[in-house]
Amino acid sequence: MQSVHWDSKNIFPSKIICIGRNYVGHIKELANEVPDEPVIFIKPNSALSTEIQAGENGSIHYEGEICFILQSGEMRGVGFGLDLTKRHVQDKLKAKSLPWERAKAFDGAAVFSDFVSFHGDLNQLRLELFINDQLVQDGGCELMLFKPEQLLNEVKSFLSLEDGDVIMSGTPQGAGPFFAGDRFVGRIFAQDKLLIEAAWLAT
Repeated sequence: MQSVHWDSKNIFPSKIICIGRNYVGHIKELANEVPDEPVIFIKPNSALSTEIQAGENGSIHYEGEICFILQSGEMRGVGFGLDLTKRHVQDKLKAKSLPWERAKAFDGAAVFSDFVSFHGDLNQLRLELFINDQLVQDGGCELMLFKPEQLLNEVKSFLSLEDGDVIMSGTPQGAGPFFAGDRFVGRIFAQDKLLIEAAWLAT
């Protein structure tokens, strides 16, 4: 089992619950329809990685996300996550109305910072993602179609949650391709207070 770090402890998520199409800007840049309920899919524990692996010719896209770690059925910790996507594969699957697992659940498709406990207002959270010192994504819960508590309640309506499971809450505008050698810095803020920062070098 792969693990994440929460307050310096190793945690083993049984699953990663992902939210698609939760920011209007990202919906528009992919020419998708605005959903009337959360779009939910799953990444397995085997998708977890501590490294960012680049595909060939920018074939894998980054999506920076505010992520939550669960305990006793509640969002108790927050971290920065990358939902890595084989976009060309996803586009082919979507065109045929097929599931996305080949594009979203492959080994190495979920990369996380450490998680920290957070007991404040979840709706004050926002993220920043820099690649090669350039800000490429900047967005927060105020831009979400479905806020964190709404997402949690929707997931609970049909899915059993285990301690340590992670919810990835969707990505704002600015997702795109990357290449080996690119330097990533992801940050999570509560308003203007920095909660967590992590850096990676894509290989």
